[in-house]
Amino acid sequence: MNTRSPRAAERGFDSTHFRQALSQFATGVTVITTRLEDGSFRGLTASSFNSVSLDPPLVLWSLGAAANSMPVFSGNSHYVINVLAAGQEDLALRFSRRTEDPFAGVEYELSRTGQPILKGAVAWFECHNRSRYPEGDHVIFVGEVEECAVQPQPALLFHGGRFGVTG
Repeated sequence: MNTRSPRAAERGFDSTHFRQALSQFATGVTVITTRLEDGSFRGLTASSFNSVSLDPPLVLWSLGAAANSMPVFSGNSHYVINVLAAGQEDLALRFSRRTEDPFAGVEYELSRTGQPILKGAVAWFECHNRSRYPEGDHVIFVGEVEECAVQPQPALLFHGGRFGVTG
């Protein structure tokens, strides 16, 4: 029995319309951080974060396949997903742009494997870089959570191209 549905002959929308539709889904805002071999840090803002499994504890996020940080995150064994709190819009913007040292002046602690954990985050997840799946113009990263922490407080949201907060 063939259970596959036929694909549409053509799409009834363009990429601008698709992006606009996606922007109507409110997401949390994260900064993914990692340590490079030379001891420096790399971080990037991502709203594509989801839970995958409770047992084992798995989460996912995605990164553009052409991103200049792709080799860093593909090659590193660990990273931290920092879920930003209300009032941390400056961190979201800082890590969404290319700057010489986005960690300059940013408060952080180091995880057990030496990854930066941003102070004030609502939650953080230290992950082993378990697997990666190329899909379309992005790569989906699945991380196995080895440590996590939570500080309940209002979280930063992104909706319709603007920041907002929960509660």
